[in-house]
Amino acid sequence: MLNLILYSKPGCHLCEQVKEYLRELQAQYPHELMEIDIESDAQLHERYALEIPVLKVGPYTLKAPIREEEIRIALAAASDHKKYLDNLGVETDAYIKNRTWGLADQIVYWVAQHYLEVINGIVMLYVSLPFLAPVLMKVHLEPPARLIYGLYSVVCHQLAYRSFFLFGEQLVYPREAAGLEGLKSYSQATGLPEGSSAETILRARQFVGNEQVGYKVALCQRDVAIYLGILSFGLLFLFYRKIRSIPWFLWVLFGLVPIGLDGVTQIISQPPLSLLPFRESTPYLRVLTGFGFGFFTAWFGFPSVEESMAETRRTLHAKRMRLLSRA
Repeated sequence: MLNLILYSKPGCHLCEQVKEYLRELQAQYPHELMEIDIESDAQLHERYALEIPVLKVGPYTLKAPIREEEIRIALAAASDHKKYLDNLGVETDAYIKNRTWGLADQIVYWVAQHYLEVINGIVMLYVSLPFLAPVLMKVHLEPPARLIYGLYSVVCHQLAYRSFFLFGEQLVYPREAAGLEGLKSYSQATGLPEGSSAETILRARQFVGNEQVGYKVALCQRDVAIYLGILSFGLLFLFYRKIRSIPWFLWVLFGLVPIGLDGVTQIISQPPLSLLPFRESTPYLRVLTGFGFGFFTAWFGFPSVEESMAETRRTLHAKRMRLLSRA
């Protein structure tokens, strides 16, 4: 059986026409067709964007516009070429082994093509589950909600006065030291103290809410913003992979410095350090700096990962091409 490769892209009516021709010729010239979307790889897009459909039939390459008669001639010639090679009988066991396309190749190629969808899916799930916890609390499904709170408590402080709340009077309940007018503070809404003692901090971590104030999201405001920033760039990059990685100094300037200034100055201004005048960051600053850190970190990292994955796709694609041309 002949192995064919068709380079195409979604919405290409000429590509569909070629596939229809091949279906009509399947009985006369048995073949297996592998279709490759050129939009899955920047290099393939650059190479074939103005030529698709491009059909490779053994050693022969046909480019648009492709007529049925051209395909018939190529299939006949490729069939004769294959029979000639088979009649030579010179293939060794090592040659046959080296020309196989195994399960490992398939898995690696799939990952190289779909890694971004996988990463976006994982980040989306990770940032969504904390919002499920207050929903479960609201509908009185406390055990699964407590499970989510418990799992995320390993990676987040979950301080109530630095978290979002759903189904309550306010979206946030900051400490009085944040100085936000028009909002009830954490102590006013809950009756709990806002000090810096270990016991007070523990109670703020353990407080998940009630019917009046609502129920706490299982990730703090800054963490939610960080992962939403990563997801935002990930989705943008998914639809436009030509975005280049930003220089490291821009990542430091726009991603690292703002979150570092906001977070570090808050930490060292409060007990037990108290190296600066006491300050409490606001929900707005936490969200802004967190989102910026996540977005610019993804911008710095994802394009570099794409370069590596694109190289993997090209290497495996070249291997696949060699194997199919010998088949």
